[in-house]
Amino acid sequence: MPNLKDIRRRISTVKNTQQITKAMKMIAAVKLRKAQDQILAARPYANELISVISNLVIHGEGKHHPLLIQRKPHKVRLVVVTSDRGLCGAYNGNIIRRAEKFIQEKRGDFKEFKVSFIGRKGHDYFKKRLDPSLVGKIYPDIMKHPSFEQASTIANEMMDEFLKEHLDHVYFIYNEFKSAISQKVVLETLLPTRAKKEEDSQKLQKIDYLYEPSREEVLTALLPKHIRIQVYRILLEAVSSEHGARMTAMDSATTNARDMISSLSLLANRIRQAVITKELMEIVGGAEALKG
Repeated sequence: MPNLKDIRRRISTVKNTQQITKAMKMIAAVKLRKAQDQILAARPYANELISVISNLVIHGEGKHHPLLIQRKPHKVRLVVVTSDRGLCGAYNGNIIRRAEKFIQEKRGDFKEFKVSFIGRKGHDYFKKRLDPSLVGKIYPDIMKHPSFEQASTIANEMMDEFLKEHLDHVYFIYNEFKSAISQKVVLETLLPTRAKKEEDSQKLQKIDYLYEPSREEVLTALLPKHIRIQVYRILLEAVSSEHGARMTAMDSATTNARDMISSLSLLANRIRQAVITKELMEIVGGAEALKG
């Protein structure tokens, strides 16, 4: 049985840890609120932009635009979006497992395949497990404060390679934000750009608009902007999901620390009571020996 001093030292250590996890939970909650406001503001614009593009495509415009051409996926880029830091529960693990599944199932279908990384955790995991020839570019220090400028830089690089036919398909794997306690791992095709789903397309076919200056010029101007906006939205989704996952993980850690402190305090009381009982027994035994 551990002695009372060891138990008290452990209680003190757990209390210190509890203070840290509680502080991290509060920080994550503040960051989550800001990130949540950003993603809720970005989603409507991104959705309406793809609706306009889908409307143009459905009505026969721009089907041969370079960013809309559907080529056979021989040269493929997978972009894995994880966090730069840990302590966020299963956030990174879920993305990594989904990426591993995609690589195992689809790798043989492509002639050229690269995995790029936004966030350090994904890169740290795969650089030890993937063939070095498959490891592509890493974009570090973006997830702390993602900006539209950073998203535009990434999108411009992807579009440039796609237009030069160095890439046929670009996929993103990331966590889509649902709530503070719920995130969904999503595999999304960034390039080539696709119109809305078939059921949405049928609704759009009933609506037509007048465009100025012309349909072709509007589509040419909107498509690159759409790609940049989608990358920015993905980064905001990932950041919101990360803060939500971290807040939930730190809340669980704080609760576990409280339960551990309670259990250790109970154990300490039992040990202290046992020591007192032993001392009383020794005193009684000594008194009886003196009487004898």
